Amino acid sequence: MVNTHQKHQPIGVFDSGIGGLTVANAIVKQLPKEEIIYFGDTFHLPYGDKSADAIRYYSLKIVKFLLEKNCKMIVIACNSASSAAYDVLLDFFKGQALFVNVVDPLVEAVTKKQFNHVGVIATKATILSGIYKSKLQKAQPNLKVTSMATPLLVPIIEEGYFNDNISEAVIEKYLSNKSFKGIEGLLLACTHYPLIRKNIEDFFSGNVSVFDSTDVVAEIVRKKLLENDLLNDRKKNSHHFFVSDYTKSFEETTRIFYKEKIHLELCSIW
Repeated sequence: MVNTHQKHQPIGVFDSGIGGLTVANAIVKQLPKEEIIYFGDTFHLPYGDKSADAIRYYSLKIVKFLLEKNCKMIVIACNSASSAAYDVLLDFFKGQALFVNVVDPLVEAVTKKQFNHVGVIATKATILSGIYKSKLQKAQPNLKVTSMATPLLVPIIEEGYFNDNISEAVIEKYLSNKSFKGIEGLLLACTHYPLIRKNIEDFFSGNVSVFDSTDVVAEIVRKKLLENDLLNDRKKNSHHFFVSDYTKSFEETTRIFYKEKIHLELCSIW
């Protein structure tokens, strides 16, 4: 990318809803001087049961909106969108911003460990894309990868039922599947799932290494900005959080993902 951007320009982060706030929060913690512009496509959530073509269309519109907000970098904080739309976005918006997805940093973190067998849990769209298995085995050809769609987890988390008996029962139902027997690592390939990471670690009694995309993505964001001389060295700017459909419950739920109260602005780009 020809660097025509300025350090003080914001970072755009988008997701199908508000789950990507886990990634935005990790970026803010690691890079406190950066300004975040977040877009949650709550009008179309969840992306997990949408077609790849639909996800690509939504993603193109959202990135156009974020670029109009003068973003120097776009973080695709959604596994379904990262799986279906990343390459299309790179091609369509070539040279207009830096791009980071949530798949590659997670794959890199896991393959560094040189496990023999890992599991992947995610939405239906992410699992059907096969992107994690493909990228994991490309990086480590002898790696056994067991993938499973776990569609009940997102609505449970968004309703606030995590780290309790309800989430524990659903997690046990999924992870007790015999195909996961013998895994050494588990990838939480959905930006909602960091909120149930402790549940999952407890299920495996600490015998399985659990990975999520929050900190590893934030580190890649820092690295890419540094490489392109775009790390903000000014005083911290204010953040803005947009959604394509607003309800009071969305705003109340944001605290679950972002750890503090934020204001959602309605912005219908459709």
